[in-house]
Amino acid sequence: MSMNMPLEGAIVMEAPAKLNLYLHITGRRDNGYHELDSLVAFASVGDRLRVEPAPELSLEIEGLFEEGLDADEGNLVWRAAEAVRATAEISDGARMTLTKNLPVASGIGSGSADAAATVRALVRLWGVHPASHDLSGLALSLGADVPVCLFGRSAYLRGIGERIEPGPALPSANLVLVNPGVAVSTPAVFNAHQRPYSQTSPVLDETDDVADFVDQLARRGNDLWAAAMDTAPVIGEVIDTLEAAEDCLLARMSGSGATCFGLFKTRDQADRAAGKIRSKSPTWWVESADLIG
Repeated sequence: MSMNMPLEGAIVMEAPAKLNLYLHITGRRDNGYHELDSLVAFASVGDRLRVEPAPELSLEIEGLFEEGLDADEGNLVWRAAEAVRATAEISDGARMTLTKNLPVASGIGSGSADAAATVRALVRLWGVHPASHDLSGLALSLGADVPVCLFGRSAYLRGIGERIEPGPALPSANLVLVNPGVAVSTPAVFNAHQRPYSQTSPVLDETDDVADFVDQLARRGNDLWAAAMDTAPVIGEVIDTLEAAEDCLLARMSGSGATCFGLFKTRDQADRAAGKIRSKSPTWWVESADLIG
């Protein structure tokens, strides 16, 4: 999933958007964390992190969604860098530049993807041997979605995010991602979840047929849908818009929202749908992309 591009001593990593193709809540632990059952995949759109050698740590943020983001210890990129340094017991610095293309607090793991990209990039920059350190544990300490973003391909996510199993090979499919510009608090949505807990679903049958894949996904859902709708009713409008789009095979909310996605068979279909949605709702963030497993 990651892309390494040396550039004058720099390393550039992609931080792709994470999608919950389905998301079930199967229980709640005594410490308040919810148990999950989810199939995670990625999209061919995301943030980008550039790191290069420097005597100290520094972080610069640019891009469409840079506004309001901390460029210090309050940012997951910075915290991930500090965690790698502490784990590897090194004092190296790095100049880090984050291009923020994904909306924040949006259910597509943009902060988690950034943290995972930071771990990958700095392990490479600083010559840290991955097998010598518990990078999965480090990732989990940064957030529940960081381990699966570090894993970087389709995966079944269980427990609170620490149990990751390889997912199926995904058929060739395309996406339209839509965010209505509303930030949704993940803890608030989880705490508002009132539905009975779900059972863990059986794994999907591998198929290269998009219609079969969509049929299997349609028998699952997103258990946080109702709670997210109570928090941000515009999510329902987004889903309705995607469902009404020509050639859309399935529309669903990712994570705790507010980003939703539609599945399409071809990129041309996705591009056309994205263009029409942008024209109808110009204040929404709309991107067409490939589904990546």
